[in-house]
Amino acid sequence: MDGHENEQHRTGDETSPERGRARRLTAWRPGHRLRRLGVVLALLAVTLGGIVIGTYAGGHVGTDIGPFRAELKLSPSLSGGTTVDIPPLGALLLDSHDGPAYLTVEVGSLDQGRTEALIDDPASISRASQSAVQDVRDGVMRLGLRTLASVVLATLLLAALVFRDVRRTAWAGGLALVVTAGSLGMAASTLRPQAIEEPRYEGLLVNAPAIVGDARRIANDYTKYAEQLQRLVGNVSKLYTTVSALPVVQPSPGTTRVLHVSDIHLNPTGWQLIRTVVEQFGIDVVVDTGDMTDWGSEPEASFVGSIGLLKKPYVFIRGNHDSPRTAAAVAQQPNAIVLNNSVTTVSGLTIAGIGDPRFTPDKETSPAGSGLTSAVADQVIGAGEQLAATIDKSPRKVDIALIHDPASAGPLSGDCPLVLSGHTHSRQVSKLPQVEGKQPTTLMVQGSTGGAGLRGLEGEKPTPLTMTVLYFDQQKLLQAYDEITVGGTGQSQVNLERHVIRDPAKGDQVPVTPTPTRGPSESPSPGTTTLSPTPTS
Repeated sequence: MDGHENEQHRTGDETSPERGRARRLTAWRPGHRLRRLGVVLALLAVTLGGIVIGTYAGGHVGTDIGPFRAELKLSPSLSGGTTVDIPPLGALLLDSHDGPAYLTVEVGSLDQGRTEALIDDPASISRASQSAVQDVRDGVMRLGLRTLASVVLATLLLAALVFRDVRRTAWAGGLALVVTAGSLGMAASTLRPQAIEEPRYEGLLVNAPAIVGDARRIANDYTKYAEQLQRLVGNVSKLYTTVSALPVVQPSPGTTRVLHVSDIHLNPTGWQLIRTVVEQFGIDVVVDTGDMTDWGSEPEASFVGSIGLLKKPYVFIRGNHDSPRTAAAVAQQPNAIVLNNSVTTVSGLTIAGIGDPRFTPDKETSPAGSGLTSAVADQVIGAGEQLAATIDKSPRKVDIALIHDPASAGPLSGDCPLVLSGHTHSRQVSKLPQVEGKQPTTLMVQGSTGGAGLRGLEGEKPTPLTMTVLYFDQQKLLQAYDEITVGGTGQSQVNLERHVIRDPAKGDQVPVTPTPTRGPSESPSPGTTTLSPTPTS
């Protein structure tokens, strides 16, 4: 019995090499090769899918760049490159590197704590600019490591679900690690730092010749401004202490304080000054006579978010640079009131206002929008006539009328004691030609609270930032006003001039300035419009 078994065992040993050759022949059969090729292709597909899923799922990280909060994102790409999103201005496209990885940097909002620290310590501004490059490097390094980990994890999970095999899952994870690390290494090895000097622009930046054509000079001027930021804000904060030495020692308890701003033109510094004055002067109401934005586009609508931070009623009319979309964004703020040929009562003051009838956002045009031609004069005068009719129908006496272009003021003479406007970027106070039998009307044209935006950097002397604090007595008559002027970008001088009105019922003793009026025809046409002088910048 044992001999028989041993014989069978020896017979099996003798035939084992033949079995091995059979297995090798089977491995080279066409069907078996196709199956192995299918496994390899499936492994590559799963690995590629894991890389894409992992990159989108984990290829993003938040980082601090100076006082800004930025979001860094990686995405698969055939050509590489970098996009720097700067809401609401648009984006800069940089040919920064090659390779299958695309970097997006989205600059977010300012961190309040870090911004205040920069203002309190002038030396920290220089340190922040020097550390910005290191901030970016640290953020990119963390982004790369996070992306690598996310890709490997996503690939392992996907391979485990598809193959249900430990060896194939491990192969997929290892392949994902090699491909991702190689892609990031390729991007790093082809990095071109000089690409920052030759960006392409998208969004609003394309439409801003002042930014695109002279970006370096504006950047240099803004650096000067950053160096003076601490002195500028400090001087503004001291304005309130100056008030006690001005002719009116202290306004009476029943006084209503109104801050008149206009033509902010997307300058965030304007908001900073507005907040400072609102707090230091105890402002009750802020009135804005338009041109908060430059192009009235949807990205710019986010700029109006600072209105809600003021915690005070904010009365707004649309300027010729503001679109209906801008006005709608303002109206969504909890403390904002948008007037469009309408009347409201705030803090005891009855205010009427109408938006500019034009929408001319092109920066190449003059401050008068499309120029004060006969047709344009008909438009702006027509707006004044509409508001005058609304004021006449108001059941309450109107204390202030708001218009954007002072050329609309003529029809309002005698309908209310005070008309506020902007548009010209040049402050001026004057009387409207008095209508017999009616009250005198003062016209106050505000300068630019935003220093004309980035355009204020184009000239040799930057446009100053201006605003006015108006003091109304218990009868809602203007009794005094403070004209605040802050030196333009790169300058930190701050001036305050108080003007006391001796007879509030008659208004300030200022010269009479004629405004455009229609011709004698009852149905005027562009040819019958008479153009009289109007304030210009």
